[in-house]
This record gives sequence, C-alpha cells and structure tokens, in this order.
Amino acid sequence: MIIYPAEYNARKQAAFAALAQADGGGRRLALVPLSFRDYPETAGRVATALARAKRQHRWALLRWLKRQLLRGQYNWSRHYFNRHPDHLAAAWNGMAGGRMAFLSGARDAGARCLHLELAPFPDRLTLDPAGVNAASSVPRDPTFFTAWAAFDPTRQSDAWRALGAGLVARPSRRSDVGQSATGVPDTPYLFCPLQVPDDSQVTLFSGWCGGMAGYLAALGTAAQALPPGWHLRLKEHPSARQSLLPLIAPLLASGRVVLDNASDSFAQLAASRGVVTLNSSMGLQAFFHDRPVIVLGRAFFALPGLVTMADSQPALNAAFANPQSLTFDPALRAAFMSWLDQVYYPRFAAGPPVTFDLAAFAAKLAQARAAPLSPRLPLG
Repeated sequence: MIIYPAEYNARKQAAFAALAQADGGGRRLALVPLSFRDYPETAGRVATALARAKRQHRWALLRWLKRQLLRGQYNWSRHYFNRHPDHLAAAWNGMAGGRMAFLSGARDAGARCLHLELAPFPDRLTLDPAGVNAASSVPRDPTFFTAWAAFDPTRQSDAWRALGAGLVARPSRRSDVGQSATGVPDTPYLFCPLQVPDDSQVTLFSGWCGGMAGYLAALGTAAQALPPGWHLRLKEHPSARQSLLPLIAPLLASGRVVLDNASDSFAQLAASRGVVTLNSSMGLQAFFHDRPVIVLGRAFFALPGLVTMADSQPALNAAFANPQSLTFDPALRAAFMSWLDQVYYPRFAAGPPVTFDLAAFAAKLAQARAAPLSPRLPLG
C-alpha cells in the first residue's frame, strides 16, 4: 500500500489514484499528522527541508512556525513507517519542504519511497525511488544506454521521435509572455529558454552558477564571445510569476543578447543553431529538433555525447566562441531517448478518462521496493 500527502490538483490526484490502483491500495493524507517526539535525526532533516522550501519567510515567527510544522511531519512519518515499514511513501516531487520531510521520515524508518512528477514528454509520468531531475536514478554512464540499445535490435528505432509530436508551449501566466506564431529572424543565434527562478531545478541543481542571478551573469559574459552576426536569444518562462527584466537588462544593453517573450518557445528552439540551458526540460526536448545543447547546471541528461557540458565560465565562453562546432552523438541520443520512452517514463494521461500503463506502474513500484535505502541526493 502507498501512503502519500494529498495534492489539490486534478492531474496529480489522478496520478496518485493510478499508482494506488497498481499497488492494490493507498492512503491519502489530507493533512500529514504531526508528532513532536523527536528522533536524533529530526533537527538535521528539518533544517534541510526548511532550507529547500520554496517559500522562505522573512519573519522569524513564521520561520519558527514552518520549522515546527516540518518537525511534526517528519516525526509523524518516522513513527508511522517504523510501525509499517512495508508501506511505501510517495510524494509529488519530494525534494523540498513538507514533502521532503515526509519522505525523509519514511527513509529513516527503513521504508521505501517513490517520487512522482510530470515527465518532460506528453502523457508520461516520472516514478523514481531516488528523486527527480538531477537526483533521479537515471544512469550517468553513456555506455549503459548504447549497451541497452545494442542488446535488442527492436530497441534501435526512431519511435522515440513520436513523443515530440505532442509537445506544445505552455500557456502563460503573464500578459508580457506569450506564444505567438510570429516568425523569428533568420539570423544565427543560440536560444536560452529561462526557467522559473524558485523552481527546485534552479535552487538545487544550478551547480557553479549558484542560481538564476549567477546564471544570467555567466550568459552575459559568454555572449560577448559569440562570433559576429550571432546573438543569444532569451525567453522568460511562461510560469514565472515575476519578471527577470532587472537581471536581464544589462545583457540586453550589450547588444549581443535579445529578449523575445512573444514568439512561441518551440518555434524559437527550432529556428536556433543550438540551445543553452541550466537544466531545463527544453534542453532535453531540443533533441527532437536535432539541436546541440549546452548545459551549465546539473541535469540527468548532461552526459558526454548528448550535450556540451559547460562546467565553468571559461568552458562556457569557449562554447559560445565557436558555436558552429557544437555537436552531439546521434546514436547515443537515439539510445538515450529510446530508453526514456520504453523504460523510464510510463504512460499516463489524466484524461478524462484517466489512462495509464498498469504493468509499467507495477514495475516501478517493484523497483522502488527493491531500491537501496540511501537516496542519490543526501538528505542532511
């Protein structure tokens, strides 16, 4: 049986209901109960969950209250899974805040866990015992994927490309960010789709950039190395609630950077000569358009042969200075994307009606129960 904190979103609710069906039952916690009987690990786990929480309160009283809430959630989860180690803890994302406290308590009690999140492909779901994004269980060895593809000739096809046919740009929450069908200029450029600044992808996995401000500063420096006639093209994320224009303005003043919040994101990607990203899913989706990709942060697809990994400012400057030389290994990309399609991301559509691959969900549950207790991402 799975135990999970409730999500008040129809698609997320449908995902948990499908998972519960595949597991033969589930318990939905409308509110995670609280317990204030501490364990030796309580303070450290709560500190980590609080530091990663999306909302960081400025008032000391609110921070104290949030800490007590996370403390109570961790302690209750630890107590519950001490008594029910055979139950599986599941949570949406689970990399910060209350969901992290809940999963941390389960792990410390010896129970297994499963992280859920929407996949970067249409009608697919992430179900991973280790975590999501850079903390996922996706192998980090390129030879794993080539060996997997070589093992069975039926795995060597372009069937994965069909996943890209259903990709559409996200609707915007802001009036100044749109998805217009207006064409983009026929000039050489690198496209950089910006991410939501407080998303866990940015706050946890920025690497040497240190967050959105550092990322934009690094891009501004590297843009000066672009060849004559080239520019770096930015677009803000449609779901970002606040504009990044104060941070972007110095880049625009240089004359080597353009901000296009109006044109369709995928149209800009398709017309580009390459994509630059911290670790956005659009970096992975650029594979459908056979575009080279530069990755600055930590990403599960940041592997040699798949992308160019810019792990320092000099490396980023060098990539920008010679963008015509950016390349990738098509065979490795095909193997990697085929593995994601056939193995990693099970089919799930929230409907109505809800449809999902029951056998694949059951296999993911079995994988979670057989997984090592130590997560890829340290909890303390």
